[in-house]
Amino acid sequence: MVDVFSGRLLVGKDGRSVDPEEALQNKVVGLYFSAGWCSPCRDFTPVLCDFYTELLEETQPPAPFEVVFISSDHSAEEMAGYMHAMHGDWLALPFHDPYKHDLKKKYNITAIPKLVIVKQTGEVITDKGRKQIRDKGLSCFRNWLEGADIFQNFSS
Repeated sequence: MVDVFSGRLLVGKDGRSVDPEEALQNKVVGLYFSAGWCSPCRDFTPVLCDFYTELLEETQPPAPFEVVFISSDHSAEEMAGYMHAMHGDWLALPFHDPYKHDLKKKYNITAIPKLVIVKQTGEVITDKGRKQIRDKGLSCFRNWLEGADIFQNFSS
């Protein structure tokens, strides 16, 4: 993920800046393209929240998974409100970072919500993360982990 977010900062739900190199190292990363004004997004976000919470808080050791929210909200205030109201304790690209447009192009985002699961290199494991979580629940994470080439003793 160092390649994807090189030279950038991410923000936590609490507004603090986070170094992506540290936060995303050796993790499967879900790039979550979403917005608070989008009703399918508001429908899926709680599902993603539960998935994230189960993987990180209810498994030992916590699963090597992180979500990075890339906002399509209309303002920084909307983005912050959506994050506080609905999001898990995951990371986000700052609202004013123009890099979000590059990411949308790179990952061919034409509609939201979209959850793209990527390896450390930024290479796509699947661009159907949302469907896989809905269809398979936690079991889809094992497939992502295998696709990510991260070797860790993880069991769901």
